Amino acid sequence: MTYDNSGYENSGYDNNSYDAYDSYQDDDAYDYDDRYDDYYDAPVAKQWALIRGLRALSGTVAAGIVVLTVVVVASAYLGGNRGFPGPGTTSITAHIVASVVALAAQIFCDRRRGIAAVAASVVVLATAGVLLVTQWWG
Repeated sequence: MTYDNSGYENSGYDNNSYDAYDSYQDDDAYDYDDRYDDYYDAPVAKQWALIRGLRALSGTVAAGIVVLTVVVVASAYLGGNRGFPGPGTTSITAHIVASVVALAAQIFCDRRRGIAAVAASVVVLATAGVLLVTQWWG
């Protein structure tokens, strides 16, 4: 009794004849991984990596907008209770609107792929830019 390299019994067939265990060694045979060769092409994988990176960046920015909104609302509340001037209603409203827009766009971004995800990420980043320019740096 002889065994081939895979540990299976060699039943006397030569390597060119059909055997139940030879199909995995044949280069022309269908391989389980052949289904995924086209899916994991290098340019496509890089493209998806860029979209995932942009999605992660916009998610972080959306979370930052929510944190800024909490800080502004809390400072307005504490300032009003202690007699210090705080942010006005315009600033509070702008932060709340920006938070709603950024969270809605980020949820949309997380549930889509391709150009729709990129567009939603750009909406989040643009919302953060407008908020920072008008309320923090302006």
